[in-house]
Amino acid sequence: MIPPAFDYARPTTVDEAVRALADVGEDAKVLAGGQSLLMLLRLRLAFPELVVDVGRIPELRGVREEGDALVIGATTTHHDVMRDPLVRRHAGLLAAATATVADPAVRHRGTLGGSLAHADPAGDLPAVLLALEGELVAVGPGGRRAIPAREFFVDYLQTALAPDELLVEVRIPKADGWGFHYEKFHRVAQSWPIVGVAALVRRDDGHIAEARIGLSNMGATPLRAAPAEAALSGAGDAAAVARAAESAADGTRPPQDPSGSPEYRAHLARVLTKRAVLAAAGMG
Repeated sequence: MIPPAFDYARPTTVDEAVRALADVGEDAKVLAGGQSLLMLLRLRLAFPELVVDVGRIPELRGVREEGDALVIGATTTHHDVMRDPLVRRHAGLLAAATATVADPAVRHRGTLGGSLAHADPAGDLPAVLLALEGELVAVGPGGRRAIPAREFFVDYLQTALAPDELLVEVRIPKADGWGFHYEKFHRVAQSWPIVGVAALVRRDDGHIAEARIGLSNMGATPLRAAPAEAALSGAGDAAAVARAAESAADGTRPPQDPSGSPEYRAHLARVLTKRAVLAAAGMG
């Protein structure tokens, strides 16, 4: 299908990009890797007046350390994220989950920031960022602001970004010493997960001291499985983990679509949470 007509801008600095967005407002769209936006344009599900291509802004790419955090530029590709030694050392959950995104062609073009800003609750990486307790940094006409991941995803395909703000970087606390695992179920290779579970586990004296569980495709936004996280505290064996995982879907509102019913997704959330936590805790 032929996309609608639109104007095109390719700024070379963040300031230029923000000015372009501010001039047009809600009728502008940001293009990074294009793996989400181009599909919407071709299907005529988006009708922007202006497309702002930020792929040539060098300050939006790369990974660096800042104290106890990793800072990842918004247009850093999935391929570069999953292969970066800092990410693999300090945020292994992100590297592991990113390696499962779509296929190599998409991972070479798609970007971390683009995936997060698209805010599809079925995506792999929004739930991972929730589990990592990261934050997203946006720049607008009023300057910079940091948005915690738990506040960034506000509804289906909607984020806390204002129309004149640009996502510039993702900040992730280093998860040194935590076990991790990403588990998802999909019927067709390289497709969206029917349910995905991102697990981070910190053990102390043979027991789980703290667990963080991010869920994909269990509601209108990515979610934390708070009841399961609480139940996992103190778990010391596989049986205790299995009991805690039974509460993984509590408080969620899974969608109904051709891939599965809400009840089926709730079942998957429980099963995948058990598998992910056991693997992350080294109990599998």
